[in-house]
Formats: sequence, structure tokens, C-alpha cells
Amino acid sequence: MPVTQPAFSDWIKSTAAHIETVIDEFMTEADQTPERLHEAMRYAVLGGGKRIRAALVYAAGEASLSAGANLSSAQASALDHAAAAVELIHAYSLVHDDLPCMDNDDLRRGRPTVHRQFDEATAMLAGDALQPLAFELLAQMPVAPALVVQAVELLARSAGSLGMAGGQAIDCAAVGQSLTQDQLQLMHTMKTGAMLQASVLLGGIVVGAGSAAREGLERYAAAVGLAFQVADDILDVTADTAVLGKTAGKDQQANKPTYVSLLGVDGARDFLETLRLEAHAALRPLGPTGQRLAEIADYIVGRDR
Repeated sequence: MPVTQPAFSDWIKSTAAHIETVIDEFMTEADQTPERLHEAMRYAVLGGGKRIRAALVYAAGEASLSAGANLSSAQASALDHAAAAVELIHAYSLVHDDLPCMDNDDLRRGRPTVHRQFDEATAMLAGDALQPLAFELLAQMPVAPALVVQAVELLARSAGSLGMAGGQAIDCAAVGQSLTQDQLQLMHTMKTGAMLQASVLLGGIVVGAGSAAREGLERYAAAVGLAFQVADDILDVTADTAVLGKTAGKDQQANKPTYVSLLGVDGARDFLETLRLEAHAALRPLGPTGQRLAEIADYIVGRDR
């Protein structure tokens, strides 16, 4: 008798709760020296967030299994390590992005940013410490060494100058500038898309996905990674601060190029729908095991509805 999958709304909530517990266990306790740094690290990572990146890791891992196969205990543990790693990298990037030298924001996830809660030096160090912890977790995955190397290389490249950090550098340089859609797409493919793509591909790597599955995951990840940023651009002008959990309208105030400034809200929503369809099409070779990934694509696109 087939096992009934939980509804997506239940699954995404339970996944977020699960990774919160996992990260809490991996983090150093706040009472260990240096206490203030460890407290800031925990503050930066725990206590909220959509946990989309972690969800993508888990869903991609499940999608890469053969039909009817179950995760082994080692694979499940490795997915926990990979999901925590991408959330740590994401958290570190937010801490640094919020600093006065970057976006100078006061609010993140509905509460004071790390440099407001603590101070700028502690925030900088918290981000600096979260990043190597992510790679430490990948190195501890109970899978074949070759897969660990692949995972470490992927995350490092995705977070570096050819990925997230490079995209942020382009974003900083683009303030007040006019960009074409191709230029904007390159910036966001690096800044936001690279880490979302890494989340998907890490899930596949951990369970040893074959070449066909990886190809589908790569095409899906490219579409979803861009869709997330387009949805964010729309939300920045259509949602209020209480809904976003961060300051609304920051991009427009900072005169940053966005998909809304380039295409308008309706045009951005049309582009978002195109990306959703591309994501679904990429999953067809995976069959029923790709259901959760398809639902995550729908969830990302539906955030501004």
C-alpha cells in the first residue's frame, strides 16, 4: 500500500523545524568562550527564516533516489549536514549584507540585525566564523570522500567571487546604474541563484545522483534560483515591512536596479511564471520523486500572491 506524502504546507513547516533543531545541535553553546561571539552566531542563524535552502537540499536528495527507495541513515545524516551548511552560509551573508558598509539595515527576520543587537565588530566576526563552520559540517558528512570533495568544492565556488560574493560586488557597483535584463540576470544568478543552485545540487551529490538526475537538478536549480530573486524584487515593492520581516522598499530607496524597475510589476510577474514553468519542465525526467521540488518552485513563485 503506497505511503501518503504529507501536504506541502505541513512538510515545509516540519522541515524548517527539523533544520532548526539540527543547526542548534551543531552550533557551539553560547556559554563557551568567547561567549559574545557564540551568542551572536546563534542569534544570526537560529530563531526564524523560511529555510528554503535547507528544504531544497532535502527535496533534491529525495528526488535523486530511485523510485521506491528510502534514504539510508548515513544519507539522512549527510543531508542534515549539507542543509545546515547552506543555511550557515546564507546566515553569514545576511549578517554582512546588513552591515553599515553594505545595506545598513536595522531589521532582519522581524528583529534587530546582528550589528544592532550586538555591535559591528561582533557581527563581522560572527559572519566570519559561520562560514568555516559550514565547511566543517560538509567535511563531517558520512559519505564517500569523493562526494565530500565534490560538496566542498561546489559550496566554495557558489559562495565565492564567481558566485554569491561576486554577485554582491556587482550589486554594489550597480547602484544608480541602468542594467539590461541580461546584466541583471547575471548579477542575480551569482548573488542569489548560486547558493540556491548549490542547495539543490548538494542534495543530489549527497545521495549519489546519477548524471541524468544531476542534469535535471541543474536546469531546475537555475530556474528556481532566478525565480527567488524576481519574487524578492516584487515583494520589495508590494509587501510591507511586517510581512517581509525586513525593511520594505530598500531597493527602490537605494536606487538599485531590479526586475520591477526594469520590467514593471506585471512584467516581473510574467517572467516569474515563465521561470516556474521552466523549473517544472526540468523535473519531468525525475518523475514522481521530483514532486517536492515542484512544490517548492510553486511556493517561491507564490510568495507575492
